Amino acid sequence: MTLMKNLMGAAATLALTAGLASAEPAIIYDLGGKFDKSFNEAAFNGAEKWAKETGGTYKELEMQNEAQREQALRSLAEEGANPIVTTGFGMSDPIAAVAADFPDTKFVTIDGWVDPAAHPNVLTIGFSEHEGSYLVGMMAAMASKTGTVSFIGGMDIPLIRNFACGYAQGAKAVKPDVTFISSMTGTTPAAWNDPVKGAELAKAQKAQGSDVIFAAAGGTGVGVLQAAADEGILSVGVDSNQNYLFPGKVLTSMLKRVDVAVYNSMKAGDALDTTTQTLDLKADGVGYAMDDNNAALVTPEMKAAVDAAADKIKSGELVVHDYRTDNMCPAAEF
Repeated sequence: MTLMKNLMGAAATLALTAGLASAEPAIIYDLGGKFDKSFNEAAFNGAEKWAKETGGTYKELEMQNEAQREQALRSLAEEGANPIVTTGFGMSDPIAAVAADFPDTKFVTIDGWVDPAAHPNVLTIGFSEHEGSYLVGMMAAMASKTGTVSFIGGMDIPLIRNFACGYAQGAKAVKPDVTFISSMTGTTPAAWNDPVKGAELAKAQKAQGSDVIFAAAGGTGVGVLQAAADEGILSVGVDSNQNYLFPGKVLTSMLKRVDVAVYNSMKAGDALDTTTQTLDLKADGVGYAMDDNNAALVTPEMKAAVDAAADKIKSGELVVHDYRTDNMCPAAEF
C-alpha cells in the first residue's frame, strides 16, 4: 500500500511501501523533481537498482519547497527509515539539526557537508566534479568549430563553479586560445528547475559564438540541451547520461555517479560506515558517456586524448584544480 502524506500543506508525496523485518531505507530528492533527467533521476536509478536486486522496498519523498526539509527528515526518522539518503547541499543544515535526535539512524548527504565529529551518524558523500568536467572540456574544445565553448550552471554556488572551472581547464589544455563563456541561472534553488531560462541563456551564448555548451543545472539543463539542438550547436549533459535526449546533438555527458552513492548506501543499510567519501575519477565516481547516440560526434583522436588525460588524472600525474579549495579558477574568471 502507498500512504500519501502532505508535509506542511504542500503536495509532497511520501511513498511508504510494505515493511520488511529490517528497517526500510529512504531517499529525499532535492528540488527540481525526481525525474529531472539529471541529478535526482540518477539518485532514483540507484534506489531502483537496489530495490530490484534485493527485492526490498524504500520510502521516497519529493520536496516542493525549502520549508519541508527538516520536517521531512524528522518524519522519515520517526517512521523508522534507516538509512535516510538525501541529495543536494541544501539538506546539510537540516540534517545537522535532526541527526542528534536520532542517534541510531544513519543519514546520508550527497553533495552536502555535515561535520562527522559533531554528527557521527551522518555520512557525507562528495564527488570530484572538476575531474570529470575537465575531460568533457577537452572534448568540447576539440569539437568546437568557432573556438568558443561555454557553460551554464544552475544555482550559483561553489559546487557548480567547480564544474565550470574543471570544464574551462580541460578546454584550455587542448586549445589554450579557446574562448570560454560562463553563465549561472540564478542564486536561489529555483535555478535548478527553469528550462525556459536555460534555453534563453543557451541562445545568448550561441550569439556570442559558442557552439558547445555544457549544462550543469538540474532540470534547467534540459532547456539548455533543447535550445542547443534547435540552434544547431552541440551540448554536454551532466550527472546522468543525457546523450539520448537529443541523439547526435549531445556531444557527451559528464557522469556523476549519484546512482552508485545511493545504491551503496541502501545496500549497507543500518550498518552503513559513515566515514566521509569523495568519489573521484579513479573510483569511477565521475566520467564521460559514450554510446550510439554520440558515437559519430567523437572522433578516435578525441577519445584517445581524453582517455590519456583520464589515466594521468587517476595516476596523480595530472592534477585538476578544485575551485572549492580557494574559490579561484586558473583557467577562467567568474
